[in-house]
Amino acid sequence: MARESKDREDLFAEATALVERVEFSIPAFADRIVAGFRRDGGLSLFFGAETVYQFNSSGELRRAFATGLIYKAERRQLVSLSRVQSEQGVELLRHDLAPAEQLQFLDHLQRDLEPLRVALHDRAVVTHRQVPPDRDVLDRLIICLGRMAGTIAIAASPRSG
Repeated sequence: MARESKDREDLFAEATALVERVEFSIPAFADRIVAGFRRDGGLSLFFGAETVYQFNSSGELRRAFATGLIYKAERRQLVSLSRVQSEQGVELLRHDLAPAEQLQFLDHLQRDLEPLRVALHDRAVVTHRQVPPDRDVLDRLIICLGRMAGTIAIAASPRSG
């Protein structure tokens, strides 16, 4: 996720925590997608600079950035944080998602993932860059997304480990 309010110029190059990563395009999204895996196996998906989903090694959602809000997992529940400008600087306003709001967010997440799953399955993907070049990161992504089809659990913590 971008730490600054402006867009990152090169998500792929800056995602160095993702030791295996790929940048690609699919017909359903205008922006390039960056997907990658941390050393612990956790997946991160960047749908341009505006929508980011991060999972732990068990495939549980741990963090997200979507619709202008930051989301994090706490005790298997989602919390949203919105940036609010004040006299003291930028503050984060916390909101614990109600069960219905959490289900709505997870439904939105699945709607983002479905065209990705379809494009990967159909091999309707244009790969732009990959690190390391000798790994099949897209096949690993297909397997990971297949495990998450249907229901995505919320992690106990926003931490990757």
